[in-house]
Amino acid sequence: MIETVGNQYVVSRPIYSENAFHTEHEKLHRYHKTFLDHLRVFFGCSREKAKRIAYTFFPIASWLPMYRFKEWILSDIVSGISTGLVAVLQGLAFALLVNVTPGYGLYAAFFPVITYFFFGTSRHISVGPFPVLSLMVGTAVLRLAPDDPSISANNTEALTMLNEKRVVVAASVTVLAGIFQLAMGLLQIGFIVIYLSDSLISGFTTAAAIHVLVSQLKFVFGLKVEPFSGPLSLFYTLKGIFIQITDTNIADLVTSIIIMVVVFVVKEINDRFKAKIPVPIPIEVIMTVIATGVSYALNFKDRYKVDIVGTLEKGFQPPIAPSLSVFQDCVGDGFSIAIVGFAVAFSVAKVYSVKHDYVINGNQELVAFGLSNIFGGCFKGFAASTALSRSAVQESTGGKTQIAGILSAIIVMIVILAIGFLIEPLQKSVLGALVIINLKGMLMQFNELPVLFRKDKYDMLVWIVTFLGAVLLGLDLGLAAGVGFELLTVVFRAQFPKCSQIANVGGSNIYKNRKDYKNIYEPQGVKIFRCPSPVFFANIEFFKDKVIAAVGFNPLRILRKRNKALRKIRKLLSKGELQWTPKGMINTSNYNIDSDEELDNNHIEELDQPTYTADLPITINWNEDLPNNISVPKIDIHSLILDFGAVSFIDMSGMKGLKGALKEFLKIEVDIYIAGIDDNLLEKLERCGFFDDEITTSIIFLSIHDAVLHILAKKDNMANLNNFKEKETRFFANEYTNLGISSKDFAQQEKESFANDKNNGLRNRANSETVSSAL
Repeated sequence: MIETVGNQYVVSRPIYSENAFHTEHEKLHRYHKTFLDHLRVFFGCSREKAKRIAYTFFPIASWLPMYRFKEWILSDIVSGISTGLVAVLQGLAFALLVNVTPGYGLYAAFFPVITYFFFGTSRHISVGPFPVLSLMVGTAVLRLAPDDPSISANNTEALTMLNEKRVVVAASVTVLAGIFQLAMGLLQIGFIVIYLSDSLISGFTTAAAIHVLVSQLKFVFGLKVEPFSGPLSLFYTLKGIFIQITDTNIADLVTSIIIMVVVFVVKEINDRFKAKIPVPIPIEVIMTVIATGVSYALNFKDRYKVDIVGTLEKGFQPPIAPSLSVFQDCVGDGFSIAIVGFAVAFSVAKVYSVKHDYVINGNQELVAFGLSNIFGGCFKGFAASTALSRSAVQESTGGKTQIAGILSAIIVMIVILAIGFLIEPLQKSVLGALVIINLKGMLMQFNELPVLFRKDKYDMLVWIVTFLGAVLLGLDLGLAAGVGFELLTVVFRAQFPKCSQIANVGGSNIYKNRKDYKNIYEPQGVKIFRCPSPVFFANIEFFKDKVIAAVGFNPLRILRKRNKALRKIRKLLSKGELQWTPKGMINTSNYNIDSDEELDNNHIEELDQPTYTADLPITINWNEDLPNNISVPKIDIHSLILDFGAVSFIDMSGMKGLKGALKEFLKIEVDIYIAGIDDNLLEKLERCGFFDDEITTSIIFLSIHDAVLHILAKKDNMANLNNFKEKETRFFANEYTNLGISSKDFAQQEKESFANDKNNGLRNRANSETVSSAL
């Protein structure tokens, strides 16, 4: 019965153990599906299921018929043109990271968009090259197709063969990453991305931004630096740049500085006045057009010996089959690219889906990106995900659906088929400068460190370790190191949880950490221990140590001391040196018979058995002084409550260790209770034979408060119960039966029982729980 009084409530109910609760409240029998049931559902077929599967694999069929043509088409056209112009420039620029000629970047900006249009579920992300993925692909390209110092700049045939080999490697790695993504999507394991936390992704992308920045410095300075891959490649590249720094091409450096300064300033203006500017100023496009015109008009290539984009092949090239040998050598690269590409794209898509209130499907996104990468790789493109800046352009310019994406692909196609030759005089240093200036968002993630330090130091460590690992070891090994360390922190936090000793707060049914509050009540002889973690093989010893620290003694040591004392007492009694009288024991000798060391060496296994005193003519109180200077540590508790409300699972090792620890306490006459345990966990304990003649289900209580009231009643400590400071209303309940008696009947029955109990010296009943606390 629950009664509300103003902003308080009063609960009137019996004290419930699990047994009493299930006796009074019948539990429903639920049918749990078996593995065969799940298989039957999975392989079953119906019209509704077929329709649902069709809509899942072809999301375009669900949103395209509902497209609001008159309302959205103009916005999508403006967004598509703006995004397409940016995609052209980023495709050319990010191709430099892959170490292939810039023209192949246009393929990477075109083909994945077509596939994603049909299979993707996000309406706002712009699919195409992403600098981090491009650099990861470029790392594999350099490892399998490194520069050959013996090839001169005039040997065009050898250079062409090297470039073609690099294109095959890049395309094959992309196809392999797509296969991984497609397989994970079809197997419905998109949840794997949850192992990449925000801190890990932030640290990894920041490190990748450093790699991208260093890789573009050679274009900014106009230097011919040998590319490196593997651990410490970043520092080898910097070493090569500084060795050749005196050979800097001033024209490239000046052009790059001008481009970066102008683009940075205009981007800041766009951000500051985005509420007043309907469409962001496409400064990258404007500066690219100006730089191309200046380079062509002043003949920078011949006059200043700058490196330019060069000839772009007109039209599309025929598809190629991926190389199986590359597959064998790049399994790790392909998997890393697949995971990182999906994690970045899904995180951006999730942001826009929340902002615009629609649902995205993680597994279908894996399928969409897998097919996009397979399709794009077969047409000599490289790995696609989404660039944050490009997606921001598509969304901020009014893009409503992937119609804007397909229009951006049309812009890229126009450049490939018709006007690509206009970009040929563009300096590569301009593309490098555009790449560097677009790294601002990722480099600004350094600002997250102070925030993480204040909020969660574990996440800060994950960020730092991932960042340092990616910088020092390379992106692939750095990602693996970051994931490994992240999982290690999870294991560490589960292995060493913050256990606490709790107490009653405010005289209600609320129990909190006893160190955090002043107005607490702790029943005499009762300890309450909380473990906010699963109990399993890795932390069971830590759990037992924390319990021992909470109670203040080791039960096994107490048990052994008591058994040693019993041996001494029996020996004294047998020799007549200890006599029992009605007034107590009389010691007739001060001779100390055996040392502890001698007793330890005699039948030590007997010391771990429960104390047996039935054969003695006396009753021993272990908390009083014993004769003949026999010393046994005194304990000040009689009951221990374990709060398992936050324990989600227990494995077999944890179960075995827990059972052993509970039996040690029972052997020294300390009662054990478990409160708040989950029903599924309790069923597992019963199923695994955790309970026996010593540890029974009667120790399980619904709540800590139930267990405390049960202990107070059992120990016949009515003074403690009155000092419990419940609110004014009181009522009574039968602790043991709880069978079919209404709450109104309890009070009258208990009043009568109390009178009888008082005359007979029996106290089988106790005050029940009364809860009165502020909401």
